Amino acid sequence: MSSSSNGRYAAHHGRIGLEIRVLEPLVLNDVDPLPTRNTARSTNHQMALRGAWQLQKLIVSFSDWGGSSRGIRSFMESYLPVFKEKNPQLEVVTELIRGQHPHLKGLYKNKSERVVCVKNMDPEEVLQCATRLRNSLGRKVVKLKTRHVTKHPSVQGTWTTDVKF
Repeated sequence: MSSSSNGRYAAHHGRIGLEIRVLEPLVLNDVDPLPTRNTARSTNHQMALRGAWQLQKLIVSFSDWGGSSRGIRSFMESYLPVFKEKNPQLEVVTELIRGQHPHLKGLYKNKSERVVCVKNMDPEEVLQCATRLRNSLGRKVVKLKTRHVTKHPSVQGTWTTDVKF
């Protein structure tokens, strides 16, 4: 087993190679607090349709008295200013509602809206819900009828492990 000075360790056994990387802990002040996905197809992690953001307005509804709004109130103090700064295309409005559970409401360009209940959630979970609303296109979720969707279906039939000669 060999080691290098930059924190990477590599072990080689025959033709099979294994590389283990040691990661340093993240500091929240230096990093973007918005969660992103790492996909192989694209490096752009935000969702837009034809270059235009679909979420127009985000309404943050909370109660200043209720205990279920504790997480969203701390989200508004710590994460919401950064979220507004990172998303200038988005209109973010806060709404005081007493006697109801907190929720996030997203209004989209196609005149649809999505409401996500965020009662008793941590500020990080509320940020994740707001980011999901921002990244979604506002369309209805359509259930696929088949598991495999392709433009070129197999002529030979379905593959099985029971090969009969």
